[in-house]
Amino acid sequence: MGTLESNGHAQGEPAATGRRTLLGAAMLGAGGAVLGLPGVARADAQDAGRNAKHGGGGLKSLPVPTIIGHRGASGYRPEHTFGSYQLALDLGADIVEAGDLVPTRDGHLVCRHEPEIGGTTDVADHPEFASRKTTKVLDGVSVTGWFTEDFTLAELKRLRAVERIPANRPHNTLYNGRWEIPTFEEVLCWQDEQTRKRGKQVWIYPETKHPTYFRALGLGLEERVAKLLKKHGKDKKNSPVILQSFEPTSIQRLNRLVGNPLVVLLSAANTQPWDFVATGDPRTVADLVKPAGLKEIASYAQGIGPTLDLVIPKDSTGALTSPTTLVADAHKAGLILHPYTMRNENPFLPANFRKGTDADAYGDVFGAYRTYFATGIDGVFTDNADTGVLARADFLND
Repeated sequence: MGTLESNGHAQGEPAATGRRTLLGAAMLGAGGAVLGLPGVARADAQDAGRNAKHGGGGLKSLPVPTIIGHRGASGYRPEHTFGSYQLALDLGADIVEAGDLVPTRDGHLVCRHEPEIGGTTDVADHPEFASRKTTKVLDGVSVTGWFTEDFTLAELKRLRAVERIPANRPHNTLYNGRWEIPTFEEVLCWQDEQTRKRGKQVWIYPETKHPTYFRALGLGLEERVAKLLKKHGKDKKNSPVILQSFEPTSIQRLNRLVGNPLVVLLSAANTQPWDFVATGDPRTVADLVKPAGLKEIASYAQGIGPTLDLVIPKDSTGALTSPTTLVADAHKAGLILHPYTMRNENPFLPANFRKGTDADAYGDVFGAYRTYFATGIDGVFTDNADTGVLARADFLND
């Protein structure tokens, strides 16, 4: 999740409608397990186990608000590693964002937050790859480093993951060098393994990263994603895989290829999806979150993943103001909302929920969750799934 950081439709419409029905059911039916009631939780787990055995119960089987492990448990482990994904499940995440999908030179899909891997791997410590360091223009931004599309899968497997933001998460550096870069196919197999071991369906939420950029390189993402989903029997409307992208045309392409639930990610209101820039479409995110824009999105997707600032904007001091009408407008269009990203550390929280000034200190994140949940959002991406699960229980028990 995140942009380059900081960050004739008749054939597709029936599938979209079917997926929206499932998501609508999820919006209406939070199970008793989210209340933290042990007896109900056990019953819910048994039901989920039966769903897993019989091919999954669709999104209606998920609790609401849904807790989505952002890049796994990236508040505690280097992101997009099996260590991070595994911990997210252990901490109670309903879905794991596994992963952000980028291609290798030989066409494999791997899980990295960005194609540039200098900040998330130990590639700089490998002298044999020193000559691969280069500068490229990625979605209009000049980026210097090492890029997945310049490596074969075998070469990337020689690297190990490291913490991306050590200043905020110094404790995570303890795990630097422990895990390799996972492939999307490995994630699909891991999902099956974890579903069997845990007796309940494990969900994942992969994202196509920079699809316009990679299509221009002859490394189109959507067809590769669809091929793997079909190979593993996970390309249906009930499949426990939600697909997301910041580029609406990528979601439209996926809508023609697979039956999975689809979500359009939305960055700041004044920004443009890169596919819009590339094709000369003048619309911004501000246009997409208007009722007409949401109605259009609902013709090929079932949800949106807006930045939290589109749900509740901040003032000039960084404090929360009043909620927008986005939640109500999206629900009226038949869309669910999974905003991003809740993090425990002070710098990532609204100013009125910070405690002190330490970059790695936790603020009043429970207060922030309560405020966002009160808007009616259907779930949230979080780097700290355990905090999210507790915050949901508090909110539903109020």
